[in-house]
Amino acid sequence: MLEADKRLVQKFLDYLSVNKNSSPMTIINYSKDIDCFDKFMSGRKEWTWVKISPLDIRAYLADLNKKMYAKRTIARRVSALRSFYKFLLRENYISVNPLVKVKSPKLDKKLPEFLDESEVRKILEMPDNSLLGRRDQAVLELLYATGCRVAELVSLTFNKIDLNNRIVLLTGKGNKERLVPLGKICCDVLADYFLCRHQLMTKYQVAEHQRLFVNARGTPLTDRSVRRIIEKYIIALSIKKNVSPHTIRHSFATHLLEHGADLRSVQELLGHANLSTTQIYTHVTTERVAEVYRKNHPRA
Repeated sequence: MLEADKRLVQKFLDYLSVNKNSSPMTIINYSKDIDCFDKFMSGRKEWTWVKISPLDIRAYLADLNKKMYAKRTIARRVSALRSFYKFLLRENYISVNPLVKVKSPKLDKKLPEFLDESEVRKILEMPDNSLLGRRDQAVLELLYATGCRVAELVSLTFNKIDLNNRIVLLTGKGNKERLVPLGKICCDVLADYFLCRHQLMTKYQVAEHQRLFVNARGTPLTDRSVRRIIEKYIIALSIKKNVSPHTIRHSFATHLLEHGADLRSVQELLGHANLSTTQIYTHVTTERVAEVYRKNHPRA
C-alpha cells in the first residue's frame, strides 16, 4: 500500500474513533477487513484506493466465495469497505463510490444460543469458596444479572457501581452509558468479592487501581480471562454447548422475555440502539414455545 493510501486508512480509523465514538474492537476489526482487501489487490496489480472500480470489488467477492468464506464474513468485509468508501466520498477523495451497486450476501437468520435457567443455576453454583472462586462467582453473577457485554464487564470501575442503591452504570458501544439494576444476590456476591479483591492486590503488592475485576495477581482482568473462567465451568459441568460471555447475555434477554418482560425494556437493559436487534429474542422464545408444544402435546 502506498504511503498516501495508508494515510487515507488512518484518517478513516481516526474518524471512527473521534466522530463515531466506535469501540476499540470495532476499529481493530475495520482495520483488519480493509487490510484483507489491500492484500488481495496487491497480489493482482498496482492500485490505489481512489482508483478502485466495481470490477475490482466483484473480483474480490469472487475470490472470497472461491475460498469458501462464510457469508457472514463476506458481509462484514463488504460492510467495512462500504463504510470506508462512504467516508472517502464524503471527504471528496473520490467522486464515485465503487460499492454503490454491490450487494452484500443475504444472511440466514441465526438464532442466538442460550442456556436454560437450570444450566445457568448450575454454573452460578460451581465456584468454590477460594479467593478466585469468589471472584469467578462475582463475574458470573454480574454477567447474568445485567446481560452486559464482556468488554463492558472488564472495563467496569468502582465509581460506576452502587451496591446501596443496587445499580450499575455500564458503558456500551459508542461510549453510550446505561443504568442497569442489580439483584440482591448479585450485590451480596459483589460485596463479598470486594474483600477478595483487596486480599489479592495486597498479596501481590499491586498499586490501587479502579478496575473492578482483577486476575490472580491483582491486575485488571481481560476479556480473554473471562472467557477462560466460563469455559472452565462449562467443561466441569459437561454442558454440550458453545458457551461464551455473549451466550450469558443471550440467556439474560431470553429469560427476561420468557418471564413476561416487554421488548422495549429488554432493549434498554441490553443497550441496543435499535429495537430490531432485540427482536431476535422474540424468535428464540417463539421457537422454544413451539418446541415445548411439539414435545408435550399428545396430537402435535
